[in-house]
Amino acid sequence: MSITGIIVSSGIAFGQALHLTHAEHHLDYRPIPLSRLPQQQTKFVKALQALQQQLNHSQTKLDPQSENYQLIEADLLLLEDEELIAQVKEAIRTLQLSASVAVERVFAHQANELESLDDPYLANRAQDVRCLGQRLVSAINGRLDQGLAQLTEPTILLAQDLTPAEFALLPKEQISGIVLKTGGLTSHTAILARAAGIPAILNCQFDAEFIPNGTPLVLDALSGELFVNPAPEQQARLTVTLHHEQARRAALQTYRDVPAKTQDGHLVGLMANVGNLNDITHVSDVGADGIGLFRTEFMLMHTSTLPDEKAQYNLYCEALHALGGKTFTIRTLDIGADKELPCLCQEVEDNPALGLRGVRYTLAHPELFKTQLRAILRAANHGPIRLMFPMVNQVEELDQIFALIAECQDALEEEEKGFGELSYGIVVETPAAVMNLASMLPRLDFVSIGTNDLTQYAMAADRTNPQLTRDYPSLSPAILGLIKMTVEQAKAAGVKVSLCGELASSPQMVPLLIGMGLDELSVNLSALLEVKAAVCQGQLAKFSALAHTAMQQNRISELQQCITNYK
Repeated sequence: MSITGIIVSSGIAFGQALHLTHAEHHLDYRPIPLSRLPQQQTKFVKALQALQQQLNHSQTKLDPQSENYQLIEADLLLLEDEELIAQVKEAIRTLQLSASVAVERVFAHQANELESLDDPYLANRAQDVRCLGQRLVSAINGRLDQGLAQLTEPTILLAQDLTPAEFALLPKEQISGIVLKTGGLTSHTAILARAAGIPAILNCQFDAEFIPNGTPLVLDALSGELFVNPAPEQQARLTVTLHHEQARRAALQTYRDVPAKTQDGHLVGLMANVGNLNDITHVSDVGADGIGLFRTEFMLMHTSTLPDEKAQYNLYCEALHALGGKTFTIRTLDIGADKELPCLCQEVEDNPALGLRGVRYTLAHPELFKTQLRAILRAANHGPIRLMFPMVNQVEELDQIFALIAECQDALEEEEKGFGELSYGIVVETPAAVMNLASMLPRLDFVSIGTNDLTQYAMAADRTNPQLTRDYPSLSPAILGLIKMTVEQAKAAGVKVSLCGELASSPQMVPLLIGMGLDELSVNLSALLEVKAAVCQGQLAKFSALAHTAMQQNRISELQQCITNYK
């Protein structure tokens, strides 16, 4: 049996099925007879021990310095809290509650108390306490999941959806493939899967009932098919395909140590999009010129507390050290929309994509923003940093940003803490940013085009909605026009222009983008060598001719045909 989906990260993956589900618990609130209360006390103690044992086992597979390890350590400390344990036992005994209802009440009370505190760090622990309570209820009900950290075999993950925070917690060394029922080509899960080099298909309507956990699977993310219990001949055929793919990728290594230069001598800046320090250590493996996009919000996705200025400063300094003088472009926190963070109490919005996101969020929370700005300014004392701001639409927002930067610089001077000079840029990701660019360019050193959101906002099409993927692809005549306007305005002002959207990670699109005059591309690590090969195998004159022809097309189909026919 095979099921099809939309390919968002190519490759072949073999593994066993594992469903990522969020358990729902039915709680019985009726009083427990006195004679059965000891049984409930025993259930609670055994569940507590089972969860502690699971968490301890998970820790044995992790680096003690890792954030995952420390998150588990915090959970274990809470489960060892004698006062909390006594409260649950007391609730069972005096209120005649079942073990699961007693845990729910006591943990909810504990979370509410934390949430009411003025200290934001403690208040943000409330959600952790609620989640831990839910896991304890699962253990009481005999539905304690195995835990992803315990995976030992190659696994293909199946889920309805996967948030960026959940993705950040995956043991990626054991996850060979990802299959989701939802999601679009430029959803954050798709971007993260591509960046991690994990084969993935989305919008795949599998029936969980017919694919139990442990079922042998092969994910062919070259044809977009998921094979369930594949026959021996299918396995053999896909193994051959896998070997061909591995050989093709090995051949790309010849481009690692050569510059991204066309055959007629045009040099292109080729940067990497990354989200953590581990990614940065692999920049030299693919011959990138540096980091064109460091997504700083990812450092918040797998932590329950906000990293303070010192922690952020140390992280940026480590990144500078790892890069050894190569370009380091930091995007300030891009919070909001579908990026829910466990360490922040984000308000629920009716329309988050059009709400408090990107720089709007950080300007609305100046203390959070200033902590990051101070850390970056101090790190710039140890190496060159380019700083760019997401979702900037108008020059008034730049006024506010630079006022906060000046405030941070004054404070650092008073505290006699050194700081360095930064280069400043914005991510162009709305039609308003394109239309207002002329007024902002005098204050900027560079701009980077974020085509994922630019397409979403220009076409009024939700980037995560799979029903819109076919009719609103990442490239259309309208988006091409907006890119052209951005490039022409930036060049006229003598400002360097880059593209950091997913479009840049497509080798097929590279001739068109370079032909349109972009100085620099920032791409996923997993796609960087393929993109470099596309640059090195072409000529600028032909790229420019392609761009000229493409700009004449009025239909998406005509534009796609123009790109497909390019040789």
